[in-house]
Order: sequence, then structure tokens, then C-alpha cells
Amino acid sequence: MALGVPDSIKAFLFDMDGVITRTATVHAAAWKQAFDELLQGRSKQTGEPFRPFDPVEDYDRYVDGREREDGVREFVASRQITLPEGRPGDRPGTPTVCGIANRKNAILLDKLAHERVGVFDDTVAYVGAVRGLGLPRAVVSASANAAQVLISAGVADLFDARIDGIVAAEKHLRGKPAPDMFWAGAEALGVPPGQAVVFEDALAGVAAGRAGQFGFVVGVDRVGQAEALKDQGADVVVSDVRELLAQP
Repeated sequence: MALGVPDSIKAFLFDMDGVITRTATVHAAAWKQAFDELLQGRSKQTGEPFRPFDPVEDYDRYVDGREREDGVREFVASRQITLPEGRPGDRPGTPTVCGIANRKNAILLDKLAHERVGVFDDTVAYVGAVRGLGLPRAVVSASANAAQVLISAGVADLFDARIDGIVAAEKHLRGKPAPDMFWAGAEALGVPPGQAVVFEDALAGVAAGRAGQFGFVVGVDRVGQAEALKDQGADVVVSDVRELLAQP
């Protein structure tokens, strides 16, 4: 079966949120609640107008595909806000980078406990085709909750390896747009980057795939940002991953 990637590709690396699972809206809602709490508190303290977090524009630009702490740093910098780094054990909601990141994670875990995670059928069908050909597959996600999400979605058994936020912390891997996590994914599947393809919906993730000199980078356009994905280095952009199965 044709997979729509160069013949030199021997392994497949998939981002999770927005590519495999329909968790982007859940993440965006959790980020919005965490950031709006911070912004409302600052508004009361300083008298500045409250400008809420935009769960589409701000999410796509500053936090999508990034590790939690990096997402906090990027967003608050966009609002000219400086927060102390704090410590990993900071109480959720503490006005530090770690505290806001922990608050977002607490909100997300609560949502995951009460909502079943959906999947993108197009990617699941494509991964099934790849598995049918005996080619190795890995999930590469900045989320520290990737295991729980994949189990909730019922797709954990489709993949041979998982590089997530927990692995990144253990191995001191830089988050996207740095290519470290995808490099680790290729290593876990036993291939050099040039023989692996990256599937990403986030701008930072596509940039990571290009920076890592992977053999092919597929941009998955879920929110109408095809041109931006191309600008970041995607070799091809699809809105439905099954489009690739129809290509020679």
C-alpha cells in the first residue's frame, strides 16, 4: 500500500494532540482557565484591562506543541509579563512559571478524568496501514500525560514507542521547536532521522521536524493554517491524513 512518503522512509513519528487525539480543545480550555485566572488577578492588582487568553490564536501561537513551562514563558512574554521561574513543586496557581504550568496540568487532569478522549479517524486509519506493513511507529508528545490520553482514547497499542514529557524530563530533552524529542523517537525505533517521517499539526512541531533534518515532514492542518505549516518547513500539508494513502 502506498503511504505517500518517500521510499527511503523506514519509521513514522506522530505528534499526539491534534494529530492522533482530539485533545487540543481540552488543552486549550485548560490553558485558558489557568491563564485567565492569572490575568484577572493581575488586572485587579494593577487596574490594567483584562484581556483573556484566546483559545485559538494564543493557543496556536504560544503553547501548542510546547512543554508546559515553555508555553507559560512564551505566552506571558507576549503580554509583557515577567514571572519568576519558581520550583516544580509550586502549588498550582502560584504566580510563577511552574505554578501556572501546574495549575494548567491540574485542570487538564480533572477534565481527562471526566471526559473520554476522542481520536482523529484519518490518522488512526493511516497508522493502521503503516502497522499492516510492519513499519515501526512512535508517539512524540510534549505532554506528560500522553500515556493516560492514549489509553483513554484506546490507541496505545498502535505504537511501538512513546517519547513524552516524562521522558523529556528524564533525558533532559529540549522541547519543540528543538528537534530533541523527535530525535529520541527515531532512536527508539532504531533509525536515523533521515529515514523517519514526522507528522505534526503544531507550528513548533513542524519547525522541530525541519530543524532535525528528518527525511519528510507532514503538516496536518486541523485549524486552517496550511501556509503557516509550509512556512515552518512542512514538505506536504494535508487536512486528512488518509489523503496520503491515495498517493503513489
